[in-house]
Amino acid sequence: MNHPFFRKMAQQRYLYFMTVPFVVWLLIFSYTPIWGWLMAFQNYKPGKAILDQKWVGFEHFITLFQDEGFYLVLRNTLAMSVMGLVVGFTVPIIFALFINEIRGSVFKRAIQTVSYLPHFVSWVVVAGLVTKMLSVEGGAVNELLLSLGFIQEPIQFLAKGEYFWSIVTVSDMWKETGWNSIIFLAAMAGIDQEQYEAATVDGANRFRKMWHITLPGIRTTFMVLLILSIGHLISIGFEKQFLLSNSVVSEYARVLDLYALDYGFGMSRYSFGTAIGIFNSVVGIFLVLTANGIYRRITKESII
Repeated sequence: MNHPFFRKMAQQRYLYFMTVPFVVWLLIFSYTPIWGWLMAFQNYKPGKAILDQKWVGFEHFITLFQDEGFYLVLRNTLAMSVMGLVVGFTVPIIFALFINEIRGSVFKRAIQTVSYLPHFVSWVVVAGLVTKMLSVEGGAVNELLLSLGFIQEPIQFLAKGEYFWSIVTVSDMWKETGWNSIIFLAAMAGIDQEQYEAATVDGANRFRKMWHITLPGIRTTFMVLLILSIGHLISIGFEKQFLLSNSVVSEYARVLDLYALDYGFGMSRYSFGTAIGIFNSVVGIFLVLTANGIYRRITKESII
């Protein structure tokens, strides 16, 4: 008990006790299900114990990498992930910068509240709104483009695959920009105000302060969120794609999670679906470690 670690643990025992429920939750819902990864190496059949299943080794992984459809959905996933990553970080930071510069507290809180609201709207509702706005019959977007003379006839946006990735990205940006800006605003609030006062004395304008004080002040927060987001590049969910897609644009809309759902549950190929899930997890871990390694080499800092 004389070891510094144990002394510090005794001093902070109440903090450790507070973490117990979260550790238990993590073990039950995040680590215990890893037992199910065994299914990827079996020809799993419901009704039999998992250890009584027929073992097939890496057969499902070989089938996965030989399937042309897998590379198609991987392309779609990476394309929408990268577009979402670029827009999902750039726009919230710019939005947070401008919100941080608003001096009127009432107006500032009103803007923040309004910008947060779309986050709490279900994707089912958002997909309905987007579909209606892009409709060829009375859709707001087509009506606006027609009135401005940019087009001569309505465009079927949701029937053109080349538009689908952009539609998903813009829809997600509208829904999540306000919410994603919260953590950046919190980081900006922690910047020493004396730096801004010194910059004012030196004659710096608002944009100079943002560039030389605010952005460097939130660099660590930005990099931590960026590295964690890179780890989810191929695990972007499927709700947006499923709700906004149709048979015409399915070639551009299918992503890995939807691919796993279709094959894992739709066709009762549970082992194959588990293999896809393992692929997602392994690639996610690799991306996080790679991004963190690059960040550590450049800045001599690390989040892991």
